[in-house]
Amino acid sequence: MSPRRTVALVTLGCARNEVDSEELAGRLEADGWELVDDAADADVAVVNTCGFVEAAKKDSVDALLEANDLKGHGRTQAVVAVGCMAERYGKELAEALPEADAILGFDDYLDITDRLQNILAGGKHVSHAPRDRRKLLPLSPVERQRAAEDGAVATPGHGPAAGAAGAAGVQEPAETPIADLPEGLAPVSGPRVLRRRLDDSPVASVKLASGCDRRCSFCAIPSFRGSFLSRRPSDVLNETRWLAEQGVREVMLVSENNTSYGKDLGDIRLLETLLPELAAVDGIERIRVSYLQPAEMRPGLIEVLTGTPKVVPYFDLSFQHSAPNVLRRMRRFGDTDRFLGLLEEIRAKAPEAGARSNFIVGFPGETEADLAELERFLTHARLDAIGVFGYSDEDGTEAATYQGKLDEDVVAERLAKISRLAEEMTAQRAEERVGSTVTVLVESIDEDEDGSVLGRADHQAPETDGITSLTGSLEGVKVGDLVEAKVVASEGVDLIAEQIGLAGSAAGVGA
Repeated sequence: MSPRRTVALVTLGCARNEVDSEELAGRLEADGWELVDDAADADVAVVNTCGFVEAAKKDSVDALLEANDLKGHGRTQAVVAVGCMAERYGKELAEALPEADAILGFDDYLDITDRLQNILAGGKHVSHAPRDRRKLLPLSPVERQRAAEDGAVATPGHGPAAGAAGAAGVQEPAETPIADLPEGLAPVSGPRVLRRRLDDSPVASVKLASGCDRRCSFCAIPSFRGSFLSRRPSDVLNETRWLAEQGVREVMLVSENNTSYGKDLGDIRLLETLLPELAAVDGIERIRVSYLQPAEMRPGLIEVLTGTPKVVPYFDLSFQHSAPNVLRRMRRFGDTDRFLGLLEEIRAKAPEAGARSNFIVGFPGETEADLAELERFLTHARLDAIGVFGYSDEDGTEAATYQGKLDEDVVAERLAKISRLAEEMTAQRAEERVGSTVTVLVESIDEDEDGSVLGRADHQAPETDGITSLTGSLEGVKVGDLVEAKVVASEGVDLIAEQIGLAGSAAGVGA
């Protein structure tokens, strides 16, 4: 009997990419592949790339080159690129990076096993020519949903409806219940798409949707992720239940724009209905919603996000800027006073609500007065976390054609100035939390050195918003426990909190 083929998945970029990797892992394992953590132990290394900004693209290329260096020195025979950068550039990336044995787009995901086996057998894969994926599905959101269910276009995280499997090449039968799937595998979009967790963290992301219908002038994501496409609530609920069975305590809902969820299913307020149902899933103690558009926030959604038990009052609001002239050129809406009013409305209902955002400085046409307006907003917004990026042209975007580009040294100067202000204001916001009581989800315990216990409070999302270090009598505390603690100090955006008691426990999680 020949040994099982081994595969390692290397994931870069956002939480949406992490879910895509777990979907690919589920497909591969169901087809008999052995998943390994280290690319050096794999027959084929699959690098899930990010194609968002230049720094992310560079990281993706570096990861591919690093994996390529393993060939000839161990087990690794092939290196394959998937993900956003692979989808966005296709043949262009293949020509620029011959070290990669294949560049696979989203349309290859359903047949990932066949693709990898062919590559290991010495076959050549012809990379796709990049195309605007917004044009692959109907313009009408409702018609788009029907076309996606028919399997007309491959969309990561979305499976075709019953009866479409033959044409799409999906292996699992539509009627397969969760209990009959191989151990550790779960449906991502009904029983037709599988997911395999790649870590044992008590936190996991769940996709609400894919793609985006907004046309921000600086963003290329819709062109390679496609038009906005919601997943059905039953699929999201099934996946969340399965994650709870795997020991997950916190679920983070992700997409390119969660505030649009349900519009293609005929109900733009579907998120307000879904959140209480997710919070009722046994074993799930915390629901977090990311990627919210300020222009699409509505009173009912704010009410649910601030008033539903287990749904944390956390607002990841994509402001991008606050000067109205810059926002109009970005093809976005709002201004400083409207944004401050939105935050005031949120805090009137939940004073300790978490709020974060990202901003672009140096956008074409940005004046000193525009920059001062952004400074005014940041000074008064009391945001918990702030990401600041200097503008750079992105291929295929409207902004790349704009006049009024600023010199690189001016952009760098403004980036440094706003970054300093952001650091100062977020540290100040963290200091405001000293003396408050927080609920911390324990994510790691350093048993080899000082025994430090690290986790995140309600206002801290994974990887982006800082951490909370726990002190006090922590004997018996486990990864996955929810700990009530009093904040005693802050260090930048990070908190130090003393345990008061357990808010809940997760026996066996992380054991």
